[in-house]
Amino acid sequence: MVKAIRFHKVGGPEVLSWDEIDLPPLGEEDIRVRHTVVGLNFIDTYHRSGLYPLPLPSGIGMEGAGIVTDVGSSVTSLNLGDRVAYASPPPGSYAEERNINVNAVVKIPDSIPDKVAAALMLKGLTAQYLIRQIHNVGPSDTILIHAAAGGVGLIVCQWAKKLGATVIGTVGSDEKAALASDNGCDYPIIYTRENFVNRVMEITNGTKLPVVYDSVGRDTFEQSLDCLQPLGKMVSFGQSSGSIPPVDLGIFAQKGSLNFTRPTLFHFASNKERLDAMAKDLFDAVDSGDIQIRIDQEFPLEEARAAHEQLEARNTTASTVLLP
Repeated sequence: MVKAIRFHKVGGPEVLSWDEIDLPPLGEEDIRVRHTVVGLNFIDTYHRSGLYPLPLPSGIGMEGAGIVTDVGSSVTSLNLGDRVAYASPPPGSYAEERNINVNAVVKIPDSIPDKVAAALMLKGLTAQYLIRQIHNVGPSDTILIHAAAGGVGLIVCQWAKKLGATVIGTVGSDEKAALASDNGCDYPIIYTRENFVNRVMEITNGTKLPVVYDSVGRDTFEQSLDCLQPLGKMVSFGQSSGSIPPVDLGIFAQKGSLNFTRPTLFHFASNKERLDAMAKDLFDAVDSGDIQIRIDQEFPLEEARAAHEQLEARNTTASTVLLP
């Protein structure tokens, strides 16, 4: 028996329970991981609330780091005691131990601590596909990242700055503006008192942007389109403020033949070869110092409810981890 956070009905953080569960026998291509650190991400709240439905009762959590304690009969790439990390379905990382397919995990380099790996995988791999694949950010680019002081936002700010881009970011407070600025954001915009479209127009002298990265959703979608130059890319990769309402697709033509995409990490990292390549790019950026991972909040795993409450109240900055 192991302890795990689960939920038996959808709802607020109060539906999370600290349960005892039996792990099933390992499949041929599975490994068993004893978690040392678990990552907290906004997608966890989508699962818990029912926005992204799961069969109930369900485990929760998509990201973790730990030690391999057992391997399936067909596993040859990992050994007992190896340090591994992952950001992958199915949910279930909020647990002392779990089984997971070997193709979903990567080895953690010796230079990277478990806490950093657990805070890095989902947010860092998301940043990788955003600025290295969807739009290959370079020195000629000025970009906008919403929630610039969040986990993904801080990584995007740092990495894009190292790639030579000019970075604009929206934040909700002076404290978060200072944090974003310290992490490479050239122009933090406090959206609670500034119109970010007007500021983008001022910063770019009216030329607007080639790309906007938006994890906020409903509250920022329409104005984000107004920040894009013709043929620009609207990248919607989350919806912390709620779902984007139904859209007349003609709006993308009217505003300049804009491109729209709603990507997920799990499609970009859908096979082992791509996952390994993305993880290597990410780990190299950390090792070189281009990216530094901040962990501003830590909670015991059994206090996941409190962690969710703080996350949804927008009281967190950078990354948050749960400790089994």
